[in-house]
Amino acid sequence: MISSIVQNHTDRAISIDPELKPYASFIYRRIERVFQLESQLTQNQISLTDFASGHEYYGLHFKNNEWVIREWAPNAQAIYLIGNMTHWQEDKNFLLTRINSEGVWELRLPSSAMYHHDLYRLRIHWKHGSGDRIPAYTRRVVQDLKTLIFNAQVWHPTSLYYWKHSKPTANISKPLLIYEAHIGMAQQAGKIGSYQEFTQHILGRIAKSGYNTIQLMAIQEHPYYASFGYQVSNFFAASSRFGTPDELKELIDTAHGMGLRVIMDIVHSHAVSNVVEGLARFDGSPFQYFHDGTRGEHEAWGSRCFNYAKYQVIHFLLSNCRFWLDEYQFDGFRFDGVTSMLYVHHGLNKTFTCYDDYFNDLVDEDAYAYLTLANKLVHTLQPDAITIAEEVSGMPLLATSIDYGGAGFDYRFAMNVPDYWIQLTKDTPDEFWHMGHLWFELTHRRQEEKTISYAESHDQAMVGDQTLILRLAGAALYNSMHVSCNDIRIDRAMSLHKMIRLITIASAGSGYLNFMGNEFGHPDWIDFPREGNGWSFEYARRQWNLLDDPYLKNQYLANFDREMIAMVKDFYLLDCPELTKLFEENNDKVLAFVRCGLVFVFNFHPSISHVDYIINTKPQKYRILLHTDEKRFGGYERIDTRVDYFSISNGPASESNGLLKLYLPSRTAIVFVPCE
Repeated sequence: MISSIVQNHTDRAISIDPELKPYASFIYRRIERVFQLESQLTQNQISLTDFASGHEYYGLHFKNNEWVIREWAPNAQAIYLIGNMTHWQEDKNFLLTRINSEGVWELRLPSSAMYHHDLYRLRIHWKHGSGDRIPAYTRRVVQDLKTLIFNAQVWHPTSLYYWKHSKPTANISKPLLIYEAHIGMAQQAGKIGSYQEFTQHILGRIAKSGYNTIQLMAIQEHPYYASFGYQVSNFFAASSRFGTPDELKELIDTAHGMGLRVIMDIVHSHAVSNVVEGLARFDGSPFQYFHDGTRGEHEAWGSRCFNYAKYQVIHFLLSNCRFWLDEYQFDGFRFDGVTSMLYVHHGLNKTFTCYDDYFNDLVDEDAYAYLTLANKLVHTLQPDAITIAEEVSGMPLLATSIDYGGAGFDYRFAMNVPDYWIQLTKDTPDEFWHMGHLWFELTHRRQEEKTISYAESHDQAMVGDQTLILRLAGAALYNSMHVSCNDIRIDRAMSLHKMIRLITIASAGSGYLNFMGNEFGHPDWIDFPREGNGWSFEYARRQWNLLDDPYLKNQYLANFDREMIAMVKDFYLLDCPELTKLFEENNDKVLAFVRCGLVFVFNFHPSISHVDYIINTKPQKYRILLHTDEKRFGGYERIDTRVDYFSISNGPASESNGLLKLYLPSRTAIVFVPCE
């Protein structure tokens, strides 16, 4: 029975991509492994969702008027709970008992033994050694700002958070428009921002901008702030440097009330190598959660690599997915570092040029099986949840449904697009941008998989790199953005900034992402406090005053971004997969295409404005819906929006047999909509 289902899924995968046929045996084996893994985990007696409830068993809980703490530590020989309640000394009354052969330890204490806000750790003894550890399933970790020491904290408030708003309902005609944000650096002041500040000051800005989904970074606890949250130590703990669990819940609840969905970066690709704070050598062994030897160490990231072949690890990670959905009401996940998970070589120094690179013994099929089950779990718990793969290799079937032999992600990032924009703006003057190459990079994707495009994310703004606006404008960005200032460097930068965003979203697969502040041309890269910069917060914040100042041009970029987003939503642009190129002329730097009935025309030429330029399109009367040269967008109003445009029939009637004569000012983009 199972073999016939596996074969059916394999056949479906090949039906949507015939180039996969030579790799049918690999696909079959991967699908079979998923079925085998789920059977192993559930023993065919419980559901996958029931299995993924380790967080309700392990960790510290208050039930039936007593405290219960459990941990999995197979290599341990003795475990003590230490903390405020024991004066940080070992006490035989706080000694855990090993309750089974798999290495599960348990301690039950009366209600008077621990109180809200108490600090605690585990002191674990193993053969020839011992050490303090923060429990793996702990839900609250705090840092002493004087000693910088992290400890678990009892979180047992007198009342539970009361959710006020329902989640926004998923709408298939509502495009995924993501506003990527980091709580700590979202504020204006030079400090670490809080959940409360984000709720009070940032959520409204995001809602006003038109984006409908927030992607929160750095939520899982991480000891090093400058890691951007990608070196996680405590997987079930919301970072306390931003505030309390209830304050994070209030943030998400408030966002839901504004019609915003909230997804989080979830890091299951690796873990921080810290011993006390993290999982490394938790029970004294280096391979409890991770691969043994060099395979357990990520050479580029200096972190530990999970062993996805261990069912206890899968239990931990699947339970982690369920925890964030259940406890904090997140609407889904952006899975970080998927490429690193999928390959034994982590994708390092590897160029993926053909399907052979995706189907060989260097693929970690245990990781692939885990990701597939994670997607199944998430969508079983929340059918309209969002899952996104941050994956750079281009692994086929990743964002294909499980029934069609895929891993089940809803979307994957089109990571080639921002890389191409950086390459162009960094290395090639725009007068030499090749329209054909640009079109290829923007539209080259598997049609059967939904993708999310973006011009730049946080990756392109990290220290050592530059935001697009800074790369385009250079030093002029710091002294020539006043509305009364005329500077050709700023004119160029603003024109291209708008055109880059418009063509990226208009050609996107099924979604679009923007990193906070980039929509209004935030000038600086991101650099968190560290020894190398004197522990400064100067570049770990967002300068909203630039947007709010009526005498600065940043408002023009924000105005355009808001109108662009509104257009995409009003015309359901990203729900129309068909994208048809109408015209391409590299010498003139003109590119035109149609999507969802809208005609997009771009003139990237730096100096030549084309008069009576002919574009072949459907015979129709058109009007201008949006253009980048409007005064409110920082343009020069060289286009008359009051004029109707007629595509005159040229020969026998057909869908595209018409001539549209246009005035195309230099470095502008125009969007035409058919008249009723």
